[in-house]
Amino acid sequence: VQLQASGGGLVQAGGSLRLSCAASGRTFSADVMGWFRQAPGKEREFVAASCSGEITYYSDSVKGRFTISRDNAKNTVNLQMSGLKAEDAAVYYCAAAPERACARGNYDTNRAYDYWGQGTQVTVSS
Repeated sequence: VQLQASGGGLVQAGGSLRLSCAASGRTFSADVMGWFRQAPGKEREFVAASCSGEITYYSDSVKGRFTISRDNAKNTVNLQMSGLKAEDAAVYYCAAAPERACARGNYDTNRAYDYWGQGTQVTVSS
């Protein structure tokens, strides 16, 4: 089982970027798919999650600017980021958790996720 994140890069403040995560090894259509990020010197934090049934959750810091989407046929999950700010700069990780993470309400915790991608760097210039 493998998650491969891509799409990171350098973007000016106010710009947009689209991250993608390709899952392989099995189907993840029933899983919770999430995005987390970690800035230097900080803990890894929740960004967004996609549950089954097109239910999505976002951290307050990205709500209204980021959109998570998934294509179960392609086993991919994307994170469209717009209105990027300097504080959005971080390494972004995609992750997969069992379906129960949404039912239990712990989709925003690191420990709920079993599989993690390698991370992709997002740098925002001011």
